[in-house]
Amino acid sequence: MSGPTSASSSPVEPDFDVSAVAEIKSLLVRGAKERAKEQYEGLVARHQYRISRIAFRYLKNEADVEEVVQDTFLKAFLHLPSHEEKVPFIAWLMRIAINSCLDRLKAKSRRDRWMLPLIDSSGNERTGIAELGTRNQNPEEELLSKEQRTRLNTIIQRLPERQQSVLMLSVFESATTQEISAIMGVSEATVRVHQFRAIRRLQKWIRREHW
Repeated sequence: MSGPTSASSSPVEPDFDVSAVAEIKSLLVRGAKERAKEQYEGLVARHQYRISRIAFRYLKNEADVEEVVQDTFLKAFLHLPSHEEKVPFIAWLMRIAINSCLDRLKAKSRRDRWMLPLIDSSGNERTGIAELGTRNQNPEEELLSKEQRTRLNTIIQRLPERQQSVLMLSVFESATTQEISAIMGVSEATVRVHQFRAIRRLQKWIRREHW
């Protein structure tokens, strides 16, 4: 799986999603599962990039990302009849993706306790996300930006799960407080608290490491 190449601008629910989800639910109720799958492919194509990008932020590994993306869309299809109309489909989908990423990270952490870590001496990572935005840079700028991204990603990974999710959605996905609230299933006030605490922690750690 190669890195994502395009993006939609905001996780706001468009009319297309509303009508598509309603149609797929109707087909499932009538037992027309194959036709429902065909209709669902349109939603997959529409949102695959965004879900892939979120998974890259968490996992940094293309194989893991591909599995999580596939798992996310499969879970969403299987549980689509339980989707509540008041929650935008993309917000619901992103919630499934984030939970899948966190579950995979937890499982990896448990495995790592029992295995000696195999660390590349160069410490380099190659992912589709890491390569975005560097094509027009000279070698010195590319090396610096790659180092900064790697350090920032490392610092973000230290945050508690909810603070990490809020920061990634607000900074990297440009989601509003209302949208993050829908995605994470928490109040807007809780989102703002997590966001404030995450930024304060990051500022403290960055100052300590003399960026």
